[in-house]
Amino acid sequence: MGLYNRYILPHVLDCACGLPAVERERARLVPQARGRVLEIGIGTGRNLPHYNPANVDTIVGLDPAAEMHPRARRRLSETRLSVSLMAVSAEQIPAEDDHFDTVLVTYSLCSIPDPSLALREMRRVLKPNGTMLFCEHGRSPEAKVARWQQRLTPAWRHIAGGCHLDRNVPELLTDAGFSIDTLDAGYIQGPKPLTWHFRGLASKHPAK
Repeated sequence: MGLYNRYILPHVLDCACGLPAVERERARLVPQARGRVLEIGIGTGRNLPHYNPANVDTIVGLDPAAEMHPRARRRLSETRLSVSLMAVSAEQIPAEDDHFDTVLVTYSLCSIPDPSLALREMRRVLKPNGTMLFCEHGRSPEAKVARWQQRLTPAWRHIAGGCHLDRNVPELLTDAGFSIDTLDAGYIQGPKPLTWHFRGLASKHPAK
């Protein structure tokens, strides 16, 4: 791991993920988490202040970037939440089937190397009546913007922790076996290639 990824990238990502427009998206989504929660890509713990402790039993926070965890622990100390941090990837979630009431993923599908495999794992560990909460940036429906996203992604992912600008989040979810129950999509403040957002709730299809 280089010095940039170890010391600079965590600060850059923490600042980018704490922009006011992004925080507003978190504030709309995260309080809906209930029961036993799995948070994918917990990072520096930006979601922690937005949970409703009265509705959450425990939280398991996954993020393979262990260098992010110290910031998450500092934010955790300011809450009344019970959180376990695990430095593992979402492509192989260490939990039994049908284990969590809520799976939460925010601004993480863009950087997971194999998002399709990770989403199938999320579906596996989600209870049949559980809820998947998601908030992600991704591919714009505007052809011109989408072309720019494709052009920028090869360079962008090298400076932004593997982040892809052009992933089609609803398509990834449905291909992994989720049913999208609610979906809000649109641009938030900022350059268009970086700011097309998807926020919504999904549930499991019955196993085929």
